[in-house]
Amino acid sequence: MSPFIRDRAVDAAPRRTAGDTRGPVVLGTLSVRVDPSAEDMAIASALEVGAPLVVVNAMRLPPYPTTIVLLGPGAATLPEEEDLENVRATAYRAASLGIPTELLRVTAQRPVRALLEIVRERDAGLLVFGPDLSRIRRGRFRRAARALRRDASCLLWVAPDGWLAPGADT
Repeated sequence: MSPFIRDRAVDAAPRRTAGDTRGPVVLGTLSVRVDPSAEDMAIASALEVGAPLVVVNAMRLPPYPTTIVLLGPGAATLPEEEDLENVRATAYRAASLGIPTELLRVTAQRPVRALLEIVRERDAGLLVFGPDLSRIRRGRFRRAARALRRDASCLLWVAPDGWLAPGADT
């Protein structure tokens, strides 16, 4: 079995609503802008199969208990801690092409697990993981990509294409 593809059980029927024939394409990032190759792959895939696009900006929930209690989890993330405008721009570009698009800002103690949960809940057909590598620590990216490869319940494409190939030492 390829390390990039995880087969669903043959007898497991995908959960679909009436009239819905394809699971969405999920484009995930970790509080940084999306890599251009990931954006292109997600948009092209959604257009090709006629699937909706879910853009997920998963952020780590900082340990600010008073702020969270008084103002909610959204107030615990400072504007400079996420690249929201650029992530929104990605969602707007997809929507301008006629793709039904949803932007989710997810704040969790374990952002990669939260991304995987969204993939499972939405019964996604493809997960495109593509944070901009110039804005994320290399080790964090590698750990996240490994966890996604191990646990994703759908096809997975990691951007930029081939950067984290099996056996790569970078």
